[in-house]
Amino acid sequence: MAKVVAIVGSYRRGGITDQAVDAVLDGARENGARTEKIYLIEQHIEFCKNCRMCTQVKGPERGKCVHQDDLEFVLQEVEDATAVVLGSPVNYYNVTAVFRRFMERLLGYTYWPWGKNLGPVMRKKVRAKKAVLVASAAVPGPLIPLTTGAPRALRVAAKMVGAKPVGKLWIGLVGAEPEETLRPRVHAKAVRLGRKLA
Repeated sequence: MAKVVAIVGSYRRGGITDQAVDAVLDGARENGARTEKIYLIEQHIEFCKNCRMCTQVKGPERGKCVHQDDLEFVLQEVEDATAVVLGSPVNYYNVTAVFRRFMERLLGYTYWPWGKNLGPVMRKKVRAKKAVLVASAAVPGPLIPLTTGAPRALRVAAKMVGAKPVGKLWIGLVGAEPEETLRPRVHAKAVRLGRKLA
């Protein structure tokens, strides 16, 4: 049975990004998948120290971080999944700080020993998981990839966890009201994308 894990980089529950992620998960469940949603804001995830200890041991397995926090739990859930949903609102032209903190801690998926100036090399070349990427912003949806770094950040995070995007949802023109509801057309698209993950 397919298992879909969503990683949400929003600072609050019930916002547009959260609603969109829920709709994607609804679509996955319609096709028989088990789903789980993890709010990064509710996890204790330290800042990366740039010590690169997680990149020193060669091999296909993710390098272990020196921090003892909730990242291990989050990544174990992702590794046990067949697909992921990565979602973040756009804040200051990119993903939120809490999503960025999570993303920077994904370095253990690479091998980058000291004395080698080649830069980090992915430990596993095959991206076996599927991913749906979700971002919301005040600008029109088609401008999100053109005016913000959020889509690239979400793609990088997907690559690091071994997932290949099969769909993206750039939700624009949000933030005009304190409490907004996902537009029906966007909701329907999110559900369709979720079905691809199961």
